[in-house]
Amino acid sequence: MRIGKQDNPYTAISTSDAHSITIRGKDLCSELIGHMGFTDFFFLLLTGKQATENQRYLVDAVLLSIAEHGLVPSVQAARMTLAAAPEALQGAVAAGLLGCGSVVLGSTEACGRFLSGLIDDARKRGISFDAAAQETLAAMAAAKKQVPGFGHPQHSGGDPRAARLLELAAERGAEGDHIRMLRAIEKAIPGALGRSLPINVSGAIPAVMLDAGFPLAALKGIPILARTAGLIAHLNEEASRPIGFLMSHHAAQSIQYDGL
Repeated sequence: MRIGKQDNPYTAISTSDAHSITIRGKDLCSELIGHMGFTDFFFLLLTGKQATENQRYLVDAVLLSIAEHGLVPSVQAARMTLAAAPEALQGAVAAGLLGCGSVVLGSTEACGRFLSGLIDDARKRGISFDAAAQETLAAMAAAKKQVPGFGHPQHSGGDPRAARLLELAAERGAEGDHIRMLRAIEKAIPGALGRSLPINVSGAIPAVMLDAGFPLAALKGIPILARTAGLIAHLNEEASRPIGFLMSHHAAQSIQYDGL
């Protein structure tokens, strides 16, 4: 039984034979290895197009900005998994990535879809970005919905990573409609919520990436790829300076049994 449409059994990503490996139309050994950095290769692999100088620069900046987050839940899960199964590095990395959702890692994608939806609505109705932002935020405030890409529990005065990424996009002349809509939302928030909220890194990343031509459907891949690098670093440290069982012990000590 077939599930879903399967009328085009093709892939445009890679193929190989006894003598060569071809990726996106380029020979892996003669045209890619030694000629292209990983960020360029990632962009080519994902989109089938070679990254422009701005795309390469901004993808690099974004990946660097969120690769490391300290001992957040995903890192704790990974380190505790490696402590329990030291032979399974891949399982520990997977454990750290499986919690990718609307609160951790997935918020970048949520904000990207939010920005794109507002832009489409503004264009369809022929209204300004400011008007679209004001109307939507008023409805969200009434429904007590959070605004994706805004606010931070620690950086209440402004997320320095977001500020830097937006600064770099401006310096390189890479600001487009997504950054403009992000700014329109920022401006409308005090009137809708009665207080200001700073743009966080999960707001800056999709605005910068989408304006640079990164595909919306792959936005969640940015934090997944970046966080994988951070997880591998934590797991390498866990192997020589283990704290996984220590974290588990402290968790048990912090939770009180109440008999329910």
